[in-house]
Amino acid sequence: MVDERAWLLTRTERGNPDTDIDPPDGDVAWSTGNRTLAHIDGASYFEALHRVLEATRAGDLVLFTDWMGDADLRLTGEPGSEVVEVIGRAEQRGVDVRGLVWRSHTDQAGFFAKNNRHLGEQLSRRGAEVSLDMRVRPGGSHHQKFVVVRHADDPSRDVAFVGGIDLARNRRDDQHHEGDPQARPLTAEYGERAPWHDVQLELRGPVVRDVETTFRERWDDPALLTRAPWRRVADAVRRVETDPSRLPAQRPAPPPVGGVTVQLLRAYPHLGPGRGYAFARQGERSVARGYTKAIRQAQELIYVEDQFFWSHRTQHNVPWRRRSDDNEPRGNDVVAALEQQLLARPGLRVVVVVPRHPDKDGLNRAAQRLARHRALARLYDVAPGRVAAYSIENRAGVPVYVHAKVCIIDDTWATTGSDNFNRRSWTHDSELTAAVLDPTHAATLRLRLAAEHLGRLRTRPASGADGTEDALATDELDEVADCKSAEGMFEAFVQHAERLDAWHAGGRVGERPPGHLRTLPFQQPPRRVRPLARFLLAAVHDPDGRPRQMRREHSY
Repeated sequence: MVDERAWLLTRTERGNPDTDIDPPDGDVAWSTGNRTLAHIDGASYFEALHRVLEATRAGDLVLFTDWMGDADLRLTGEPGSEVVEVIGRAEQRGVDVRGLVWRSHTDQAGFFAKNNRHLGEQLSRRGAEVSLDMRVRPGGSHHQKFVVVRHADDPSRDVAFVGGIDLARNRRDDQHHEGDPQARPLTAEYGERAPWHDVQLELRGPVVRDVETTFRERWDDPALLTRAPWRRVADAVRRVETDPSRLPAQRPAPPPVGGVTVQLLRAYPHLGPGRGYAFARQGERSVARGYTKAIRQAQELIYVEDQFFWSHRTQHNVPWRRRSDDNEPRGNDVVAALEQQLLARPGLRVVVVVPRHPDKDGLNRAAQRLARHRALARLYDVAPGRVAAYSIENRAGVPVYVHAKVCIIDDTWATTGSDNFNRRSWTHDSELTAAVLDPTHAATLRLRLAAEHLGRLRTRPASGADGTEDALATDELDEVADCKSAEGMFEAFVQHAERLDAWHAGGRVGERPPGHLRTLPFQQPPRRVRPLARFLLAAVHDPDGRPRQMRREHSY
């Protein structure tokens, strides 16, 4: 039996007295009786979401948030499965659809304000109510990506999807990683159709109401959707709705449908005096607190897949070398908790899977490389031989962009969400992740990812969202039997990456070794650009959204 209080945050530990996400009585901050299913890569998730939305009927409620969206995204790849068409048909059937889409910074700054605005406008023309939400810190974003479906006639069918996958182009890839036919340019290394690896979690049971509450708190926030006068003028000219209508009364939580415990972890920034969210006046940092608490339970293996894996400190600037007794990681970044646990547990291993190349060019790329180099250097320094970092590539040798945000600890605690391993995600932007406390879920997710990266996963039809399970079959588990233990998986990854690295170094002569893992180059930007890279990292890429007192205390 897993001790929930040892792994999960209590209501007090969440540190946000303004939220309604936790039960009003007692100190419990999680739900039981749930069922979970991980959708690996966008094709699986989009097909499941398509089935759910097409099955909605009059009286049902659909809620979604998005960081980046495309109205013409085809959920199944077929004409008629575009997001705007699927939601439009749902509205025609009498479904109540509400959306919160990040308004985005300007296209000229490398963002996608036009795409997000068009998504909102086209859905609004089909009857959905979509708000462009810019209630963020300067330079910040609403980064949450989730969907909630509540059914009027059968609450047992209620479902939520939480993770890192936007309703956007580039995301509909599968285990073969040949890229999304509806491509959007990335950087040159990823080609015309960037291969894309991602994860979204399907949730059923009482936790669905918790995800819905997260949406309702943002929707009901009385603050203006944007404070910028020029945006409000533009909204008036375009006749954009800026006063969201009231949501229908919230229904009771769905009934238990399984035996899985789930806790929602969130990040909201401190907006400053007089500007705080009604549901998080000082912000919320339960993502940082939840990860810190769980990492302190780690004994054997911490497995991370992340778009970013950043630090602000170097390995020579660590202010401590022994375990702390308080509930906060020492230091000013997210690597501190990992570093501290590696020092405390000589048998602990850490495996990190990240993109080989950042998604930016020029000095912005230098800033991202500097942050990643600092994080890995610290871990390599405190635990040589026990930390390994990889990228992945497809069979054609094209790097796969890793956009997943997953952490699995000792096959017990596993997160899937929108947050990355960096200060921005833990303090500055809005984020949502689901922490699942269940050995079966955690082990299955880890082995499923290992099977894909080692080239041992068999092709099978997408599942989920209709009651079917996507667990690895017995014979497929046999294919990754060498990865069942922490030591076995660590060694399997090392060996497969070394063979593929050697094949590339030898001119790609002979049969390509199996698998997709490449050892991540340990490199930082040239010395001449590091000062500017440090400035860009702190000011643009990885800003700090904590209250001033917490910054001084180096706490979350």
